[in-house]
Amino acid sequence: MTGSDLDLWLSMGYFRMHQEVFTCRYLIVNDTLCPVHWLRLFLPVVRFEAKQNSLLRRNAQFSVTVTPFVLTTEVEALFVRYRSMVDFDAPASVEFWLQNGSRYNAFDTYAVEVRDGERLIAVGIFDDGFDSIAGIMNVYDPDYRKYSLGKYLMLAKINYARQQQKLYYYPGYLVSNYPKFDYKLFPCAAATEVYDDNSGLWLPFSWETVNALAADMLDE
Repeated sequence: MTGSDLDLWLSMGYFRMHQEVFTCRYLIVNDTLCPVHWLRLFLPVVRFEAKQNSLLRRNAQFSVTVTPFVLTTEVEALFVRYRSMVDFDAPASVEFWLQNGSRYNAFDTYAVEVRDGERLIAVGIFDDGFDSIAGIMNVYDPDYRKYSLGKYLMLAKINYARQQQKLYYYPGYLVSNYPKFDYKLFPCAAATEVYDDNSGLWLPFSWETVNALAADMLDE
């Protein structure tokens, strides 16, 4: 699932899970049916403002590299530390989330590695298409939580994608009436689009649009 094939599936509201692609329209949260809204950013119009630039400056002390992803014991150890901190149902391991036992990776997967000296403090995993990237996983060291490394990794992925002249960054979805995923709007809400799976169109993001789409989905 590389190049233009990945671009196509992403453009239709599908996303990677393990070694396949899937889509969903609803999550059940606290026994409530909540509509799902897939997002993407149109990279040519992304503009970082004060909050984003402040975060980039704060983390400029760290070294950042983008390389083809290799699953190492160092990455898995970082994930164990990260998983112990989070307040949601995280996967058992990086290997499980990406491979689920498969020895072959069907995706062209890269990683943003952030280091404080020699210490690996964050990893942002993404899949590379022809004109898009899909953010798959962000993990970071709990000792560095004050640096907002999850959001920083999103900005680093966007910077890489723009350097590669990509058009779209797909960060996943947000969920109506469940703000835990709203951080995906942090990079640039003005450049964000939301998928309408009834029409197959990507619409400029606004909460009014999201609420209208959610109402239509719940009426079906």
